[in-house]
Amino acid sequence: MKSASWQAIVALLLTVAAAATLPLFSAASGRVPSSGMTAILFVLIAASALISLLPQSKTSRATVLFIGAHGGAWLLLSSLAGNEGFAAKPFFLLMAACWLLAWRTVSEIVEIKTSSRADDTALRLLVPAIFGAWILILWETATRGAGIPFVLLPPPSAIAARIVGSLPILRDDVRQTIFKAVLAGYVIGCGAGFAVAILADRVAFLRRGLLPIGNMVSALPMIGVAPIMVMWFGFDWQSKAAVVVIMTFFPMLVNTVAGLAASGPMERDLMQTYASSYWQTLLKLRLPAAMPFIFNALKINSTLALIGAIVAEFFGTPIVGMGFRISTEIGRMNVDMVWAEIAVAALAGSIFYGVVALAERAVTFWHPSIRGG
Repeated sequence: MKSASWQAIVALLLTVAAAATLPLFSAASGRVPSSGMTAILFVLIAASALISLLPQSKTSRATVLFIGAHGGAWLLLSSLAGNEGFAAKPFFLLMAACWLLAWRTVSEIVEIKTSSRADDTALRLLVPAIFGAWILILWETATRGAGIPFVLLPPPSAIAARIVGSLPILRDDVRQTIFKAVLAGYVIGCGAGFAVAILADRVAFLRRGLLPIGNMVSALPMIGVAPIMVMWFGFDWQSKAAVVVIMTFFPMLVNTVAGLAASGPMERDLMQTYASSYWQTLLKLRLPAAMPFIFNALKINSTLALIGAIVAEFFGTPIVGMGFRISTEIGRMNVDMVWAEIAVAALAGSIFYGVVALAERAVTFWHPSIRGG
């Protein structure tokens, strides 16, 4: 037996067990799926599992498994309409079988060898896409199939519908929180931290005095700082940007100071033999060596900035903003809107982090961590 074939075998056994314990939904359900749709569902999952066990190329096997896993999951989720909370054990057995087929799909995709760099990149992106899709599928299955109360955890479909229906509100919230508070605070905080790090590297007194203070400030509770910033800078986005500046300044300072010390003594001695000045050594040796540390701080701050701005909006803001919307809607028990804001924030944070990571690959292409990736 091949190392990955057990998923298909277990999926086949689960399909047989589900067929022996029909129906998919309890007798109290509102709408029973047609026998034709149920037959197609069983045939699709079982046939995909069986065909994947035959000798064939990894690309063909991955394609068959992908169709069986996601086609079966789509049919199962489609059958939930009118049957929320009435899914029986066969329903969950079939969904587990589809999940196992998707698991093996990812295993096959990872082992596919391509001659094109573009194809290899596409396959590498397909793996996390399938993984993320199945988080949503299992989430949808648990909430709608098991009848989890909406107020505790809404299904992804309801969150997506809320996002589509609230695009103007979400657009205004994103503009207020991200394009004003987060970006302004991020640029000012990271820029100031970088500039002070260069100064601290030049003046030993600042380096010895600022770094311990930086560690202390990093431990300050954000919920204590945010109300003070609101009192100082008002209720608009400026106070949230101030919180972001505080949260991003010291990570950039500490990482940059550490990065400036990362160049080796032999390289520094070589620059001295060339009679290089401090600034020549800084620009041509020490800053390039510090770039991995600087980008590490930029990536850390990309998430801290978003969290800081959203939490700061809990303590006073105009009637717009992601933090304001979350605190207001949770009081009204509109949990789907809360989750919509969370989803948009997660998407924005991921894009922000991805842009910084791409810039890191372009700037530090020479670093072993980038060349090895």
